[in-house]
Amino acid sequence: MNKRISKIPNDVQDRNSVAWKKLCEYIDVVAENGSDEFVPREVLGDELFSQIYTLPESISKLKKVKKVGLYGSNLKRIPPEIGEMESLEYFDPYTSYNLNWFPFEISRCKKLKDSRISTRALYGNYKNRMGFPKLDHNPVKYFGDNLKCSVCDKKLTHETTNQIWITAHIGTDTIPMLANLCSKECEADLPKPPKNYVQLPHKGGSDLVQPPDEDELWEIEMAEREKAEKENKITTEQSEPAKEKSEIVEKEKFKLPLIKLVRKIWEK
Repeated sequence: MNKRISKIPNDVQDRNSVAWKKLCEYIDVVAENGSDEFVPREVLGDELFSQIYTLPESISKLKKVKKVGLYGSNLKRIPPEIGEMESLEYFDPYTSYNLNWFPFEISRCKKLKDSRISTRALYGNYKNRMGFPKLDHNPVKYFGDNLKCSVCDKKLTHETTNQIWITAHIGTDTIPMLANLCSKECEADLPKPPKNYVQLPHKGGSDLVQPPDEDELWEIEMAEREKAEKENKITTEQSEPAKEKSEIVEKEKFKLPLIKLVRKIWEK
C-alpha cells in the first residue's frame, strides 16, 4: 500500500497572468454563446494552458456546457462551482496527474454519465492506494469568501467549515472528494462509499487504514492458498503412517484364520 501523504497546495494560481485572463475571457464567451463544450487547451494553446493550475469560479456560468475537456492539464484542483454546471454530461481530465482529488459538489451534476479520470493518480483510489492528507493540520483554502456547505449550501468561513474526505462514484469513475460541511446532519447525508473503499467520511492522515487494493487482495489470496496447501500436505503425511498400520493389521487379521485352518488340516 502506498502511504504517500502530500501537503495540499493552496494559492496555486497566478491570477494576474496572461493565461488566467485569457481563460476567464474564454469562459465568458462560452457562457454568452451557450456553447455545449468547454475545452480551454484549444483556445489557449499548449503553452498558456500548461500555466493553468485551477479553474475560475466563473465556470458556474457554464449552464449549457455538456462536455469539459481538460486532457493533459497541470490542474491541481477544481473549484466547488463545477457543481453548478447543470448540463454537464462528459468530464475528461485524463492524464491530469496533479489533480489528486475533486470537490464533492461535482456529484451535483446529475446529468454526468461519462468520465475519463486517471484514477491511478488519485488519493485513495482502488487501483493504487494513496494516503489522504490530514485535513486537521492541512486544510484546503479557497479563493474569496464564497465558501458554502457542500450539502446544504449554508454560508461558511474557513474557520467554521468542517472539511471531510469521502470516496464516491461519478460518471464512470470512483474518486476521492473533499466536502465542506456545516453540521453532523450534513455529514450524515454524504453517500456511503462503494465496497473496497474507506466506508466512512474521514480526516485522512497516515494512520488511516484503507481496505486492501487489487494487488494486496491477490497477495492475500496466494498466501492463504499456500498455507492451505502446506496444511493439507502435513495432514496427508501424518495420515500415511496410520494408513500403513491399518493395512498391516488387516493383513494380520487375514493371516490368523489361515494359520488356524492349516493347523486343523495338519492335526487330521
